[in-house]
Amino acid sequence: MQRAIDKLEPFQRAISKAHLASAGVSIDSLENPDKPLIAIANSWNEVCPGHEPLRQLAAEVKKGILEAGGEPIEFNTIGMCDGVAQGHAGMRYCLPHREIIADSCEAMIVGEGCFDGVVYMGSCDKIVPAMLMAAARINLPAALVTAGPCYDEIKPSESKALRARFLRGEATEREVIEGTLKYYTGPGICPFLGTANTMGCLTEGLGMMLPNGALWPSSTSQRRFSARQTGAAVVELVRRGIKPSDIMTQGAIDNTVKLLASIGGSLNALIHLPALAHELGLECTWTQVAETTSHTPVVCNVVPNGDISCVNLYKAGGVPAVLKTIEGDLDGSVMTVTGKTLAQNLVGDIHIDRSVIRTQDDPASVANGIQVLYGNLAPEGALVKTSAVPADQHVWSGPAMVFNSEEEAFAAYNANAIKPGTGVVVRYEGPKGGPGMKELHRVTEIMKGIPNSAVITDGRFSGASGGLSVGYLCPEALDGAPIALIQDGDVIHVDLNKNLIEVEVSDDELARRKQDWKPVIHENGGHLLARYAKQVGSAKTGAVIQ
Repeated sequence: MQRAIDKLEPFQRAISKAHLASAGVSIDSLENPDKPLIAIANSWNEVCPGHEPLRQLAAEVKKGILEAGGEPIEFNTIGMCDGVAQGHAGMRYCLPHREIIADSCEAMIVGEGCFDGVVYMGSCDKIVPAMLMAAARINLPAALVTAGPCYDEIKPSESKALRARFLRGEATEREVIEGTLKYYTGPGICPFLGTANTMGCLTEGLGMMLPNGALWPSSTSQRRFSARQTGAAVVELVRRGIKPSDIMTQGAIDNTVKLLASIGGSLNALIHLPALAHELGLECTWTQVAETTSHTPVVCNVVPNGDISCVNLYKAGGVPAVLKTIEGDLDGSVMTVTGKTLAQNLVGDIHIDRSVIRTQDDPASVANGIQVLYGNLAPEGALVKTSAVPADQHVWSGPAMVFNSEEEAFAAYNANAIKPGTGVVVRYEGPKGGPGMKELHRVTEIMKGIPNSAVITDGRFSGASGGLSVGYLCPEALDGAPIALIQDGDVIHVDLNKNLIEVEVSDDELARRKQDWKPVIHENGGHLLARYAKQVGSAKTGAVIQ
């Protein structure tokens, strides 16, 4: 492939290459078409623990590129930490910043016009999807590198117990910080199967990451070797002309949904996969996902589905072991960044610890880990992570207590106003209504202390959220949807056996309430969110910018 810069008229071409050379790019590489120029799109920063290791890993990527005969050129983009942004208005920026990252990669890579391939580097919730979207949009040979999960010294249940003690007033802030550092022991991705590790696993399953690239722990030499090998792999992809569009096919998307269902991954994948499919001109709808999850067993119970971490999953064989376990359901002909097909990658002896990764026919491997619910409360769908819902709440009814923001729900909790058996409805937190579609993990966390309660929202959840948490309701409240018309005391009914969520209010009464309805408009705090609210689409189609 000829670089855009090489198509310039001779004088401007020489000047453009002089600018690159003055920044340290090898003149020989600029002049030699057999020495690919490989961009490293790095979201390293010192705010996000999942991204702090990426500077060192970028150095390893560069080694691999150079060893394979390429020339590395690094640039940076942003990357927020959802954990830091939780529980306040800053969470409204997390989903919108996915589009900023994808756009910034497009601006740098397409705008400069000098690159032959790209190594995308990101670890956390919205950043990995953004990098995949950029790879799809730009379509230069590419692969992804993450920092990997950090090691945990204590079980997830011990970390949860510590937080519960704090909420009861039995632990100090210092004790929570120091105790949590036994769970998040250092830089790297949070060790649970949240959106970050889910999207890393899905990227590997999609074929855009080297085998084992998702779950090598952040502190290991293998993580560094994997980064180095990725740099070399992208040089080879350039030479063979293998692009993301050759890898991220409809078959690969379908495989990825089966992997998501098999690990019981984050519901946020059902925003990111449709957005990625949109970039590729392919399909990944909630209807398709529901059809797959309805018959695909969950074969491992990583927190919040159980009490083990992603490091346990890595030790049990990681993503290759899960893919080998479900190989019969996959399209093995799809291409991957190794230059081999998925089936070729799975040939040979792959270590699988069956105490962690069960067979699909194991009695404990139950389907419907993720469900799409419908009913008069969610005419276009709502999502629930069934694998993290206690069995005694699979059929649930209770009176609604309605809040027009996350902050209102916190205030009621702090005033001890939420009673057991309540359906806490948090609305106007959708993509447009938030704006930004907040992740309401802290709400689900505090509600675990209130027996037999549920959370229903048009906002999102963390991959770590558990309990009866039904979110992503479509249409959202700002569109005048049924969730906007619920009143305190209305009885909500959820039946996971029937994929049902409804409010016991007649259609005539809902229509009467609609006549008196006025939307709640949140202050958005700045131009970015105001623009986002005007341009963003529905959660069910990926919350993409229209």
